[in-house]
Amino acid sequence: MTLDTLTFDNAFLAALPGDDETGPRRREVRGALWSRVKPTPVAAPRTLAVSREMLGELGLDDADAASARFAEVFAGNALLPGMDPFATNYGGHQFGHWAGQLGDGRAISLGETVNAAGARRELQLKGAGPTPYSRSADGRAVLRSSIREFLCSEAMHHLGVPTTRALSLVATGEDVVRDMFYDGHPKPEPGAVVCRVAPSFLRLGHFELPASRGETDLLRRLVDFAIRRDFPHLSGSGEGLYADWFGEVCTRTARLMAEWMRVGFVHGVMNTDNLSILGLTIDYGPYGWIDDYDPDWTPNTTDAGGRRYRFGWQPAVARWNLVRFAQALSPLFDGADALQAGIDAFGTAYTAADRDNIARKLGLHECRDGDVALMRDLHALLHAAEVDMTLWFRALTDFDAGAEGAMPTLAPFAEAFYDPAKRDAHAPQLVEWLQRHAARLRDDPLPAAERRARMRLANPKYVLRNYLAQQVIDRAEAGDPSGIAELLDVLRRPCDDQPGCERFSARRPDWARDRAGCSMLSCSS
Repeated sequence: MTLDTLTFDNAFLAALPGDDETGPRRREVRGALWSRVKPTPVAAPRTLAVSREMLGELGLDDADAASARFAEVFAGNALLPGMDPFATNYGGHQFGHWAGQLGDGRAISLGETVNAAGARRELQLKGAGPTPYSRSADGRAVLRSSIREFLCSEAMHHLGVPTTRALSLVATGEDVVRDMFYDGHPKPEPGAVVCRVAPSFLRLGHFELPASRGETDLLRRLVDFAIRRDFPHLSGSGEGLYADWFGEVCTRTARLMAEWMRVGFVHGVMNTDNLSILGLTIDYGPYGWIDDYDPDWTPNTTDAGGRRYRFGWQPAVARWNLVRFAQALSPLFDGADALQAGIDAFGTAYTAADRDNIARKLGLHECRDGDVALMRDLHALLHAAEVDMTLWFRALTDFDAGAEGAMPTLAPFAEAFYDPAKRDAHAPQLVEWLQRHAARLRDDPLPAAERRARMRLANPKYVLRNYLAQQVIDRAEAGDPSGIAELLDVLRRPCDDQPGCERFSARRPDWARDRAGCSMLSCSS
């Protein structure tokens, strides 16, 4: 298969009403869910990185990716037969407040491709130029943010976290002016375009916008389409079908939140327009990874005051967003009972997924009620002692419960501590916790080998720490993009020991504690 044999059906455009006007003129778009707009060509497209897994899913190979035409297409300079570019129209609640029309401001979908097996993949360029929804922005993306999106999309997939994917990262040969921290110091930076891939990019905000405008018929058409295209396993009709669909969106979202909490991922900007109806991680902006365990940490400079989107609050924010989603859907229901049932299903699903995470991360056959308290107490100690979340749990996989009365030691966890004084201050409590954990393991039926294998799958050794991404960005901005593929290759096997790759599993170095890109990031990051 080659680029020209990709088949597109563009079902979203075919089934739903679009904007009468074409082109990128900024405008309010009513009564329509999309606008046709072409990517703006760039000066010198050059492919910097590709995901070989996504190439394979699309039926492409390394020769396709190495071609000049590949770079032209996935920078936005050329279209393949059947591509029909468009940007979608949606709204959203941002930082708890209704923001009105938002839309794809720097994302342009090239089309929906369907393979011989019927698998659907929407190909979307981020940073390909202005759209009607760009407001005052230029629709472009800088290299640093594009590297971060490309790497994290694929890293999350290999961690087993539901996510949109990335096919390619293409440099544009043009500079983009950005004020990274909105502090009045803009500067030119190298530009890039990411091609991201998903079965659907529909967000909660797609449904909120028509509801907010009283466009109930348009809302119903969108719901019917989403169920038909993206949830074909659901059957029935009318309010019962809608209730089943809403409930599944809620449970998928709950499971996604549990996965974020399992691996220490912080999205950073959980607005309703950044939650997928498929329960996928979407829109990698000012995200971050927990280094020292801190439930109050957010990577987003815009959120530094209120910390609405901090790590520990992500499940609660997801529920809040789903309530807004339910309000948008309420015109399609006679009462609130079915929608409340979906919200309740979120809570049930999250509790079940969280308990499963506890069992897997602690190496238990199943999570008992006392194990929830055991994990809660551990989190409190990790926070107080400034302990690296990833390194602690990875070391815990090799913890030997020993015989009753044996005194555990913190020696296997030495690399997980950031502050020796805090370590020493909390050492007695941590040792006491290990004693409790050892007693629990001795009471659990899992054999030791099976326990360790299970824990290794739940407790990755390699995650995309911000400082690792920043090191790759620094090299790429200096003209050496080889670090992108090097880091991605490690992240493909996050749970395996990889001799010679120890530098990718080290705790955050001191120089990265407060450095831009390694700690706090802005929405332009």
